[in-house]
Amino acid sequence: QVQLVESGGGLVQAGGSLRLSCAASGRTFSIYNMGWFRQAPGKEREFVAAIRWSGRSTSYTDSVKGRFTISRDNAKNTVYLQMNSLKPEDTAVYYCAAQSGIASNRAADFGSWGQGTQVTVSS
Repeated sequence: QVQLVESGGGLVQAGGSLRLSCAASGRTFSIYNMGWFRQAPGKEREFVAAIRWSGRSTSYTDSVKGRFTISRDNAKNTVYLQMNSLKPEDTAVYYCAAQSGIASNRAADFGSWGQGTQVTVSS
């Protein structure tokens, strides 16, 4: 398995930006598809964005399309989530996850998870 550590969360006003980072260690990072998920209080964990191992394909949930960008640097074993035009409804704990095998956006198909980083967007 790969170990994941997120960073970059914090408090930001609506309309602002944050960049989350997820550093991986343990196994060959470049073979994993990577994803970002989030969980707000009282809600289920939801898919936010994913990027294939090659970096050539990305996917997003509809609510963040045009505002969030997922990217990766395999040389640095790091995946990023650039979040622009943040809204109060983006407030959640954001989790990084790694997936081997066939690409999927389902949380159950991701085998390794980070501890999460809090993102709070004030109105």
